[in-house]
Amino acid sequence: MADPLFTGVGVALVTLFDSAGEVDAKASALHAKRLVDDGMRAVLVAGSTGEAGSLSAKERIALLEAVRSEVPSDVPVLAGTGASSARQAAAQTSDACEHGADGVLALSPPGSRRLGDYYAAVLDAAGDVPVLAYHFPRSSAPGIDVETLAKLPVRGVKDSAADPERLLKELAELEIPIYNGSAVMAFAAGALGCRGSILAVANAEPELAIRAFAGDAEAQRALIGPHLAARADFPEGLKRLVADKYGTSPVCRL
Repeated sequence: MADPLFTGVGVALVTLFDSAGEVDAKASALHAKRLVDDGMRAVLVAGSTGEAGSLSAKERIALLEAVRSEVPSDVPVLAGTGASSARQAAAQTSDACEHGADGVLALSPPGSRRLGDYYAAVLDAAGDVPVLAYHFPRSSAPGIDVETLAKLPVRGVKDSAADPERLLKELAELEIPIYNGSAVMAFAAGALGCRGSILAVANAEPELAIRAFAGDAEAQRALIGPHLAARADFPEGLKRLVADKYGTSPVCRL
């Protein structure tokens, strides 16, 4: 099995905006640093939690560079680079790798045709930078079936489907590190052998996320409130949770 990019809990970072809706790269980077100080083992920039669909190429780069400059070098900074076309995903991957990404996370495009060609383009653009595939059918249906995943030369997969049966199948059949992306599966993911979790709710509850993944059932139960609050009104609900705890801006673009 390939070496994991990281082990433990990472955060799918929110992108912080000022009152005019402009990206506040410095505030976003300082939030990332605070979370790393609280135990996060990786930071994902410009993913779905980071409102990536609303960001320009220049904004993505500015965020990535700011976060990479604030976070210790032993904590990988990943960039979300998935897109609806292979051309766009490859361009975003190339930008990310040129500006300091330690890895990229590529969400599968809508539809299930030619996934091999799509990920081949991303891998070519990434060069030596590791690529993680991303299965999240709620965001981009139908996602990636396990049989197809087994054929992709990626360095791991993030699975946010919150499907226990599928997670068990991945762990049994794939020879790559599995990263859980669902807050409700953190406890199970750690117990079953996932190498880590990359969680949106960790923006507001890093300690609970870490404890749940480490096998603390009480922490897993305590995560359900923040998880449901964030999911019911996303991303506004998550931004409010983060603002209430840390005093950050709750402004969203989406």
